[in-house]
Amino acid sequence: MNRLLIVAVVASVAVPASALAQRDMDVLTAEDVFDLEFVSDPQVSPDGSQIVFVRQWSDPHTDRNFSNLWIMNDNGSGQRSLTTGKQADSWPRWSPDGQRLLYISDETGTPQLHVRWMDTGATTRITNLAEEPRVPAWSPDGSMIVYSSFVPQAGMQLISMPDPPEGVEWAEPARVIHELVHRFDGAGDLEHGFTHLFVIPSDGGTPRQITSGDFHHGGYVGRSGRGRPVWSPDGASVLIEANRHPDWELENRNTEIYEISLDGEISALTDRNGPDGGVAVSPDGRWIAYTGFDDRYQGYQVTGLYMANRDGSDARQVAARLDRSVGGLAWSPDSGRLYFSYADMGNTRVAYVEPGSDEVHVVAENMGGSGSAYGGGSFSVGPRGTFALTVSTPAMLSEVAVGADRDVRVLTSVNDDVLAHKTLGEVEELWWPSSHDGLDIHGWIIKPPGFDPSRRYPLILEIHGGPFANYGDRFDIEKQSMASAGYVVLYTNPRGSTSYGEEFGNLIHHSYPGNDFHDLDSGVDAVIELGYVDPEQLYITGGSGGGVLSSWSIGMTDRYKAAAVLYPVINWYSFAVSADIPITVSKYWFPSMPWEDPEHYMSRSPISLVGNVTTPTMVMTGVEDYRTPMSESDQYFQALKLEGVEAVLVKVPGEPHGIRVRPSHFMQKIKYIVGWFDRYRGMAS
Repeated sequence: MNRLLIVAVVASVAVPASALAQRDMDVLTAEDVFDLEFVSDPQVSPDGSQIVFVRQWSDPHTDRNFSNLWIMNDNGSGQRSLTTGKQADSWPRWSPDGQRLLYISDETGTPQLHVRWMDTGATTRITNLAEEPRVPAWSPDGSMIVYSSFVPQAGMQLISMPDPPEGVEWAEPARVIHELVHRFDGAGDLEHGFTHLFVIPSDGGTPRQITSGDFHHGGYVGRSGRGRPVWSPDGASVLIEANRHPDWELENRNTEIYEISLDGEISALTDRNGPDGGVAVSPDGRWIAYTGFDDRYQGYQVTGLYMANRDGSDARQVAARLDRSVGGLAWSPDSGRLYFSYADMGNTRVAYVEPGSDEVHVVAENMGGSGSAYGGGSFSVGPRGTFALTVSTPAMLSEVAVGADRDVRVLTSVNDDVLAHKTLGEVEELWWPSSHDGLDIHGWIIKPPGFDPSRRYPLILEIHGGPFANYGDRFDIEKQSMASAGYVVLYTNPRGSTSYGEEFGNLIHHSYPGNDFHDLDSGVDAVIELGYVDPEQLYITGGSGGGVLSSWSIGMTDRYKAAAVLYPVINWYSFAVSADIPITVSKYWFPSMPWEDPEHYMSRSPISLVGNVTTPTMVMTGVEDYRTPMSESDQYFQALKLEGVEAVLVKVPGEPHGIRVRPSHFMQKIKYIVGWFDRYRGMAS
């Protein structure tokens, strides 16, 4: 089915005609970064009467992001803060009886577990740990708490050194590394050690480690905390995903669901080659549910939903016809519904299935709230079919909503003080046929605030990363800021994007970048045909996988006036042996190791096309980016300069992948992109 051009207007902001004519409209800009807030992790109380959530804000005086806990009644009334201050409060979890609240806070300097008594407001810190506790969970009777934490170990010792003279401090010693993944984006250099599970009395005491061995429990990278422990209904054991196979470093996706008794006995409940995780135990103790797939070493594999007996027997895939990756599993208190989330054509939904049935019941849409067109968001389930979730639309940044079946109501308005006074760019949905093979491609346009269809505007093509990810009809700070600067912004889901099924996602398997270029190029043509874009004023940008495709595109065409290539992969050979995801690259994105087929790696590397580039290009990357290391950007910048192309390299100190840790850096990122394009805007070809 070819759906050509505009299908629907998915969001708009009604603005009086007189306001559209004003040059000084109040529009969203990069300077608003410090004023915007994000909500996350809404948790419904056991009786359904209250919701606790996390509210993140940015402080211009410290240039940091902080978060506090807030609470409200189930109808949105009584909104108030439970914690305050320049600290990071997260992961709120109600005790089973609803009388206490567990959470993580660094208010005393380092992240620790805290418990609050809801009737009195009294709070106590129940841990004093050297390593950060993660993903804590109450036992069914509320007497114990399980959490994961990193346990350092002594690294390999190859030499011995004498003591320095008294009063003398020698240089920091060399570090011996023998792990394949020894640094990770956002975490930096990793110590030697493993992630283990601990239990502690809920009123405080001495933590007790219940897992052992040289394996990560809940993830394969130290301190990652990817998997969350779940108690059995009788409180006698904990279930968790882990990779306890001898070859866990080289087959890092091959996780199983393990049951661990409180005395440390462990047994596997799943056994297949592939990731099993996200386990949820039904409250009545009859079933376990989890997500995963049989690993075929494809670039994109749909994560399916599975249900089994409590002991892992008689496992079967549920809702297999959905053909969308699922996550966020949560049982209803009566065990009658298993809730989950999934993205469909760029919109994230909450749905449920009933045990014994494959029918998917959608109860909510528009889950999100990250401040970008990417997915995200979370939900929790309460009694009597109720749930809470974070929502985002093109005109709504991040709010908490509650629902029962499909009756969803937004309860918060944390950004109304900013957005209610802004004229936002109107967002339109588009479909167009790819010039490569006629494949339907999906995307969105953001028009400049005060849009005048009789004018001709410059266009920015903004490309998502991943590459296995999706953009959607969600609020995006960066793109709205670009539109506010007078640009039409096109963002798309070319082949390879998620939320369109496994076949669509794998159209770039072992061939990325490739025909996705034609999907993007056709999208630009489709917007030009609408009549309000100047074909001589086209610009291109994207980060991560979007950096790959933007640098690839300017090697394929000279139609763009300028390019902003953000944290890209430029040379797949060097990337495969320097990034923090070497197994993903060599086993899933390529059919062989780089030294076995260097021609294949180079043929898909943007640096192979650098001799074709004439487009003025800005390259921008965080100095502490270990996902697409700075060496990739250095290569491209220097290659461009050697070719005589006008180019600049922007290095952002202290930033990992994405450049969003410090609010001022996020602001600079937006300003640098727009500033670079403004430099060439209006110049003759």
